[in-house]
Amino acid sequence: MKLRRRAEPLVMGFQIAPMVDVLLVLLCFFILTWNFARKEMELSVKVPTAENAKEPTLDVNQTVLNLKEDGTMVMNTKPIDFDELAVKMKALADLNPDYAIILRGDENVPYKYVARVLGVCNGAGIWNVALPVNAPKP
Repeated sequence: MKLRRRAEPLVMGFQIAPMVDVLLVLLCFFILTWNFARKEMELSVKVPTAENAKEPTLDVNQTVLNLKEDGTMVMNTKPIDFDELAVKMKALADLNPDYAIILRGDENVPYKYVARVLGVCNGAGIWNVALPVNAPKP
């Protein structure tokens, strides 16, 4: 009686094509989420408009500070008060003397809040503060 021998299982090597597909999808995901997280703009803050406005470019040594109409501040997506702000500004200034703060103030925020934030930044040693505006809509 002749018995059949089972065929040796074919050992497949490492499949590179599916791995490349997965890596490309992950790369697209991280690029998109990084781009959204990079802006860190509070949507409830409506920045005033100016004729020659340019969109600010965010660098590594910059932090966005959103100042709402009622005087509350949001930094790194978390509410912050003036005492905490002074401590964080001092830590950032110690880390890098040229650190930049982008102060996004609402168009209806009283100037006393803007002046207070500028005073805290100045007291901490941060001299580079930008006040961005939007371009007027056509």
